Amino acid sequence: MRTVFISNYINHHQIPFSDAMYAMLGEEYHFIQTELMSRERRTMGWELDEGRIPYLVCSYEEEERCRRLIGEADLVLAGWTERTDLFLPRMEAGKLTLRVSERIYREGQWKAVSPRGLLAKYREHIRFRNRPVYLLCIGAYTASDFSLIGAYPGKMLKFGYFPPFRAYDEEALFARKRAQKTLQLVWAARLIRLKHPEYPVRLAAELKEAGLDFHLHFIGGGPLEPEIRRQIAEAGLEEQITCYGFLKPEQVRDVMEAGHVFLFTSNYLEGWGAVINEAMNSGCCVAADARTGAAPFLIRDGENGVTWKEGDYSGFAERVKALLARPERIEEMGRAAYRTIRTEWNAEHAARECLRFYENWKRGTVDLPESGPFSQAERLSARWRYDEGRLE
Repeated sequence: MRTVFISNYINHHQIPFSDAMYAMLGEEYHFIQTELMSRERRTMGWELDEGRIPYLVCSYEEEERCRRLIGEADLVLAGWTERTDLFLPRMEAGKLTLRVSERIYREGQWKAVSPRGLLAKYREHIRFRNRPVYLLCIGAYTASDFSLIGAYPGKMLKFGYFPPFRAYDEEALFARKRAQKTLQLVWAARLIRLKHPEYPVRLAAELKEAGLDFHLHFIGGGPLEPEIRRQIAEAGLEEQITCYGFLKPEQVRDVMEAGHVFLFTSNYLEGWGAVINEAMNSGCCVAADARTGAAPFLIRDGENGVTWKEGDYSGFAERVKALLARPERIEEMGRAAYRTIRTEWNAEHAARECLRFYENWKRGTVDLPESGPFSQAERLSARWRYDEGRLE
């Protein structure tokens, strides 16, 4: 089964899926990269030794080979790239293609009324609504955006990013967590506005005032770091909060493994949020804003984590405090979170479902799983509010 995944560049969140596909298909799998990674991404730790990825082909080095691979493939997964000219001829010819996309109207669905924008969406998406072209939705609100323009009717499937999976002895993992007598909270992200790094600091101040025994592991750096450190100092939280700055991905996972609750405070601009996958894989009970892309796909509220829909600090604080009032539920949900990633939301399972989808399609049927990658993506709408002149 000749399969090609094409995108602007390969990254850490795509490699596990591609590795799994390559393990199953061997030299019949290729990932086509259409541009060099930006310097900003490289300085953030995304740089890869591209020469050590056996299935990677770069269109800016071997364009004719890439065109041939795409044209002859049995299945193509086409992610975001400006080089749509490489795969649109395939879609026009009626060959099976899976578009891979996050939200297209993340900053507001009102943008769907733009005539210029609609023309571009027609050329790339809408005109293929009756062709064998499906949409893999990275995030729970992607289907809503594409439904708004009438693209991919009945052909939108759940997908996501799949960070490396760590397999644990479940009892040993949770024994390590129970050995921590103090409640361990973890937050990890870039310190930028959409991530709301001020939320966990404000919560820590309230938990300290309430006399709760806790420690917050605060991981990440960015433009808001000086302000956040000032807030921590002014609230007298130096003993309750450890600031790590940027850590390598494996170091972040090490912190998560000893953590009990992971706080994910990004707003609706977070298309996915792979750190949720990582925290759940580490057995953390995740508390996440329901408007972020990964949360509705990965978290079953009250079963393997908790979410809030209010989109502001009060919603976050209310759900987390309610969770901390029932500490016995934290381990139960953490175990369920680990099992969710182990059994369903991991790269190997997604790759198997991808191959199963193709084999069923080839036989003339579309037999989708009930949940997880390649299951039907429902049309969900995020709640929006207007705050200080901004859509939030």
